[in-house]
Amino acid sequence: MHTVDAHHHLWDLSVRDQPWISGPAMAPLRRSFPAAEFAHEARAASVTASVLVQTVTVAQETPELLALAAGSDLIAAVVGWTDLTPPGVPEELARLRALPGGEFLRGIRHQVQGEPDPEWLVRPDVLRGLRAVAAQGLAYDLVVLPHQLPPAVRAAAAVPELTFVLDHLGKPPLAAGGLRDWEAALRRLAALPNTVGKLSGLVTEADWDTWTIDRLRGCVDAALDAFGPERLMFGSDWPVCTLAASYGDVVAAARTLTTALSPSEQAEVWSGTAARAYGLGSPPTAR
Repeated sequence: MHTVDAHHHLWDLSVRDQPWISGPAMAPLRRSFPAAEFAHEARAASVTASVLVQTVTVAQETPELLALAAGSDLIAAVVGWTDLTPPGVPEELARLRALPGGEFLRGIRHQVQGEPDPEWLVRPDVLRGLRAVAAQGLAYDLVVLPHQLPPAVRAAAAVPELTFVLDHLGKPPLAAGGLRDWEAALRRLAALPNTVGKLSGLVTEADWDTWTIDRLRGCVDAALDAFGPERLMFGSDWPVCTLAASYGDVVAAARTLTTALSPSEQAEVWSGTAARAYGLGSPPTAR
C-alpha cells in the first residue's frame, strides 16, 4: 500500500537555531535532524512519500525546505511559512513558487498556537492572506490549541475556497484528560467540507512515558467519525514524536488504530487524503 507521511520536520542547527527546543524535557531534540536520517526511518516503515512542514517563522526557512524537497526522492510536498498579514502575500507566494524546488510548495502554516491573540485567525489582514493562499491553489495547515479551534472554524467558514488542514487534530488534551470541549470544537470544524485532519502528534499530547494505543483511541475514533477516512491523513510528526515514541512505533500505532477500516478507507488515511489536500503527483493550480 502506498503510504504517505503527511507531517514531518527537518532542521540543521548549524544553519538556524530552533528556539522552541528549550528546557530539559526537549533536550533529545537539541540536535540536527537531516533528510537522510528521516529517509532511513521512513523507508524502514514502508513510507513511500512525505510532506515536509515548517518549524519556525523565519522567511529563509521555506526556500531551504524547497531545496531539500528538490533533492529528495521521498519528500513530495512542502508546507512552508510566509507572513500572512501584509498586502503583498500574493507576490511573496509567487516568488516562493519561482524558486528552485518551488513546485513542491503545497501549503502554508503559521504557529497560531503561539499567538497571544485568540482571534488571530479571523483578523481581517489574516483572512486576506488566507484568501491569497487559496488563490495560489495551496492548502493552509492549522496548528492550534483546543481553545483556538472556534476561531479556526470561523476562518474556514469565511474562506470556503481554501483547504484547511488541522495538524495534530487540534492537540487534544490527552495528558490532562477531559476531551469533551475539544471534541465538540473538532466536530464543528469537521462539519465544514473544506477541512481535513491529520492523525499526527498525538503521542506527545499524551503522557510521554505511559501513553498507550487505548489512550489514543478515543480521539482517533472521534476524528474518524467527524471527518471520515476520506478527510483524515496520517502524519508522524517526526522527530518531535521521538520524545514519546520511535518512528516505527508511531506508524504501528496508527495502523492499529485504523485496522477496523476497510482496505479502501485505510488507503484514504494512508495516502488518498494527503494526495488530494496537497496535490501530490500534480502541480498546484490557481483557483
